[in-house]
Amino acid sequence: MASENIGADGGLRVRVLPGGCSGFQYGLDVEDAPREDDEIIVHDNNGGIRLFVDPFSGQYLEGVEIDYVSSVMGSGFTFKNPSATGSCGCGTSFTV
Repeated sequence: MASENIGADGGLRVRVLPGGCSGFQYGLDVEDAPREDDEIIVHDNNGGIRLFVDPFSGQYLEGVEIDYVSSVMGSGFTFKNPSATGSCGCGTSFTV
């Protein structure tokens, strides 16, 4: 967040978008402030990052675990969704 010059009101938007080969895909964006109808979740680990979730995405993110993984194959965010009934071969989209 510091490298993006995001102030105290900023955070990470976690969202679900229609699309991908399985129906839905996850999206992450750094934003300066939440929107009016966002749910704001403050994660106390790692400096208290704020997560912004819109009402549409919230229904698909219940119980989802997000982690940042770094390995020899690359690094990035992973999503473990207990509500997902399937996913594509590359793991970037899911169905419910």
